[in-house]
Amino acid sequence: MAITLVNPGGLPEIDVYRQVSIASGSKLVFIAGQVAWDADGTTVGVDDLAAQAEQCYLNVATALDAAGASFDDVAKLNVHVVDWTPDKMPLLLEGIARATAKLGVTAAPPATLLGVAALDVPEHLIEVEATAVVD
Repeated sequence: MAITLVNPGGLPEIDVYRQVSIASGSKLVFIAGQVAWDADGTTVGVDDLAAQAEQCYLNVATALDAAGASFDDVAKLNVHVVDWTPDKMPLLLEGIARATAKLGVTAAPPATLLGVAALDVPEHLIEVEATAVVD
């Protein structure tokens, strides 16, 4: 495996991700920000952050698979949420949990959560981008 995830001493241990990702592979994979579109370009879960988060993670998994990678190879995630407030965290985590359960993975790479004013389409509430490293 090309990625080792760790929580080093001296940094807080976060439940949903690790603080550091150590990459030893040789192929970098950059996944464009994935929104809650299904394969036909229809938005899944309009007005439902959990449903959209789930679809975004499923889309990231599809993109990773096309590159010969999986969530085990993800070195970093960036998550952009429209009008972010901390009270949205349970919905975000619910969607991620549903996606990872469907995929049979534990997605815990370092992640950055950013609140944004808007995304490309008004009904999109979240966008997830990934960087992976593959042997």
